[in-house]
Amino acid sequence: MNSELKKRVRVRFAPSPTGPLHIGGVRTALYNYLFARQHGGDLIFRIEDTDSGRFVPGAEEYIIESFKWLGIKFDEGVSFGGNHGPYRQSERRDIYKKYVRELLDRGKAYIAFDTPEELDAKRAEIENFQYDASTRMQMRNSLTLPKEEVDKLIAEGKQYVVRFLIEPGRDVVVDDIIRGGTLQEC
Repeated sequence: MNSELKKRVRVRFAPSPTGPLHIGGVRTALYNYLFARQHGGDLIFRIEDTDSGRFVPGAEEYIIESFKWLGIKFDEGVSFGGNHGPYRQSERRDIYKKYVRELLDRGKAYIAFDTPEELDAKRAEIENFQYDASTRMQMRNSLTLPKEEVDKLIAEGKQYVVRFLIEPGRDVVVDDIIRGGTLQEC
């Protein structure tokens, strides 16, 4: 057996605190709980709170109370403790910044400055608009703007997102320890 597969099973459930717990989320958490228990593993409770615009006060507590009522017990996570925190995504930003910088430096990602209004305008202009290789060169991003302009926008504190740079016609191979290499065409 592959030595990678001998590691202790760790599965997570990571709801967004944007309202009440959805039944689909309960199902996913139940599957993860049963899988972890069957394999002598751990169930981790993380909170995906990076969309601060949709945050609902009290939602996190409601979700935790719902799982207590359901009898689904987490081994570690938000409000449960553990050695692999922090368990709120927003508290992990410094960890992620290192890897985002690496992706940008290696040319595997780019910075996009498009506002919600600009994206809405493109959706109105282009039927079934998707921000992808066929449309990204029409948008405001580090692929279409001079480096000086990108640096200026960042220095001014303009909002941006970092997007993966997927090139059309190039195969993406993911090394999956369960399934082996999996291929996805872009």
